[in-house]
Amino acid sequence: MGMLQVYTGKGKGKTTAAIGLAIRSLGAGHRVYIMQFMKSLAYSEQKILQGFAPQLELHTTGKPCFLAREGMLSPEELKAWGDQVVVFPPGQPPKDYVRLMEQGFGAASRAACSGIYDLVILDEINTAFFFGLLEQAPFEAMRKALPEGTELVCTGRGAPEWLLAQADLITEMQEVRHYYQQGVPARRGIEN
Repeated sequence: MGMLQVYTGKGKGKTTAAIGLAIRSLGAGHRVYIMQFMKSLAYSEQKILQGFAPQLELHTTGKPCFLAREGMLSPEELKAWGDQVVVFPPGQPPKDYVRLMEQGFGAASRAACSGIYDLVILDEINTAFFFGLLEQAPFEAMRKALPEGTELVCTGRGAPEWLLAQADLITEMQEVRHYYQQGVPARRGIEN
């Protein structure tokens, strides 16, 4: 029977763990589908995953910017992010971004329910839920329609309580120390 795994928390390594699981699953002869929410094709892992194995399908849905609710970032953080961040009022996420996430979820849901894939990874979907870009009801409908044996993995910070309540496995990545706090930016091949 397929299980629901959730990788969440403020620490680094949620996507990395999911990709490791994908490689393990491929090694067992499984077919893997990955949808990366809130990400454009700008991350190093995508280059290798796109041609890694014919049994692996990778898709992304997102824009080359970050989202934040008003009040989430300090003035210093806003200045540092510059035009790479879109700030929106609580409860009013950008409509174009919501549509983009809904379209991506529709594609992921069809793939997950197709019976073709043994492992379906919804990378950063927790973050999409956190920002109100995706709703619970379509996820619940997809989950009920999953073929038996399809493993589902949801990653990202801020996993909602309703998702955690359903999970068979929850891994919370805890940040103990991170070089970001010392001003080290994201490094190619390590964070992006």
